[in-house]
Amino acid sequence: MKKIDFLPEGIRNWYINLISPATDLFIRLGVNPNFFTTVGFLISIVATYVVATGHLRWGGVLILLGGTFDILDGKVARATDRVTKFGALYDSTLDRYSEVMIFFGLAYYFSSVEIEYIGIEWSIWIVVAISIAIGGSVMTSYVRARAEGLGLECKVGIMQRAERVVYLGFGALFHEITLILAILVIAVLANVTAIQRIYHIWKTEKSSKPL
Repeated sequence: MKKIDFLPEGIRNWYINLISPATDLFIRLGVNPNFFTTVGFLISIVATYVVATGHLRWGGVLILLGGTFDILDGKVARATDRVTKFGALYDSTLDRYSEVMIFFGLAYYFSSVEIEYIGIEWSIWIVVAISIAIGGSVMTSYVRARAEGLGLECKVGIMQRAERVVYLGFGALFHEITLILAILVIAVLANVTAIQRIYHIWKTEKSSKPL
């Protein structure tokens, strides 16, 4: 089965090239990669407040900016040979906190406003979708972490963190409806990704056993 790419490689490469001058500057300055992790987390805290108070477009900008710092920490760490186990743990932990906080901010916003389309009140269902999206996002990360703890590589899946950040960020940036659609897509595909990873580990272990 051909893999469906929900964040085309061309877009990824374009954005990485766009921020390359800043990345190169930080590498030359020798900035500690954990600095970017911390700044990205602080931006996510602000983004949570901004979306919770209904300033969705600014929230979208901040979500994407926080995601940019998440890219920077990894690139700077690898380029300066400062990849450490603590740095990886610190990065993963703050990533999880950041993502959950932003979803909570969105849940607070949608629970405090009346969203009505085609004569149906959708607010409560959007909050339910956000809850499902949180579960899928956490489980996607957990399955990978658990697999890697068992010595198995598990980076597969159609809705990884980068896709979730981009969908939420641009969804909020464009319009409330696109944000709702992004939440629905993440709610479904994040859980599909967790299942994909479980299946991948099962298939990997099965294929490694002698006949």
